[in-house]
Amino acid sequence: MSVVFRSGKRTGFRKDGRCVKDTKEVGERGGAAYDDALDFDASKRPPFSIGEIRAAIPKHCWEKSPWRSLSYVAKDVLIVFALAAGAVYFDNWFVWPFYWFAQGTMFWALFVLGHDCGHGSFSDSKTLNTYIGLITHSVILVPFHGWRISHRTHHQNHGHVENDESWYPITESVYKTLPGMAKAGRLKFPSALFAYPFYLWKRSPGKSGSHFDPNCDLFAPNERMEIITSTTCWFAMLTFLVALTAVVGPLWVFKLYFVPYWVNVMWLDAVTYLHHHGYEKKVPWYRGKEWSYIRGGLSTIDRDYGWINKVHHDIGTHVVHHLFPQIPHYHLVEATAAVKPILGKYYREPTKSGPLPIHLLEPLIRSFQEDHFVADEGDIVFYQKDPSI
Repeated sequence: MSVVFRSGKRTGFRKDGRCVKDTKEVGERGGAAYDDALDFDASKRPPFSIGEIRAAIPKHCWEKSPWRSLSYVAKDVLIVFALAAGAVYFDNWFVWPFYWFAQGTMFWALFVLGHDCGHGSFSDSKTLNTYIGLITHSVILVPFHGWRISHRTHHQNHGHVENDESWYPITESVYKTLPGMAKAGRLKFPSALFAYPFYLWKRSPGKSGSHFDPNCDLFAPNERMEIITSTTCWFAMLTFLVALTAVVGPLWVFKLYFVPYWVNVMWLDAVTYLHHHGYEKKVPWYRGKEWSYIRGGLSTIDRDYGWINKVHHDIGTHVVHHLFPQIPHYHLVEATAAVKPILGKYYREPTKSGPLPIHLLEPLIRSFQEDHFVADEGDIVFYQKDPSI
């Protein structure tokens, strides 16, 4: 086993990825139990199997109800239209900021439902999953099939330095070749929170292709027609927005759609980033023989968003989802409670949220400040900080 470690300017990291400054915070963050959790080496091979985790999950947690899933779609769509109608009715600058936050959050909730369709956890019907996925994603300008297939690649290779697809670490040699704009777009707060549309078009640094291109190496030849379909739906939505702009004017479309769209993008980037970054102790990333599906899945992180958990369909309950993406979102909390005794210290208990999840700003900003690249070599690596920043 090869483990690589380097200290940064402001914060040092031990070989196991523990942030040195955390040792000063242990008393404030929960005492001996918190210290014990930070001391645990999560990069060790787990003493349990994926089968043992699966066996701990109640059988009904695997059951998918298309009617229940459709009820979430109906509820979210009704809320979207009600929010838009309310904003149009009141039309004043005191109301608009509340509308933008609420509607952007609902756009993000629609994305999560389409996400379930992509995993097949929405229902057992591939046809239903496809239609609902195309609708919920196209209306927020996401090419459903292009995203679905790249996201499948992410799940199949989670935690792998080279083979992962989303928010994977950049190697030091690639990092050094990036122009300043690319570093800012991928690794700087808050600009990285607007990265998703650009990722859809160009993917991430070190990889080529597009989610809109049927010839991209992400896709198999028999998937090309699906990519053409979702790209066509994407352009159809864009055409509708252009036509709507011609009818009601650009300001209305900007206020009603495009501001919430970017709030949705910020939700998407922040939530997905925090699934894999920003824990008090750095999570391991793997290569070669050290990588396995279970170790990659265990490197993901659950997050608590308070009352917003139910609004965005428990997407923060992420460890079990990564290991078993077939489980519907409405069973994830129960499934997580069932497997926690098996996972033990491999499970990172999320910090409880207040009324709004502002507690997550600290790990988000800290991670962007400290997690810049990983070593070019080593089978188990941790993020390192660019000493020049």
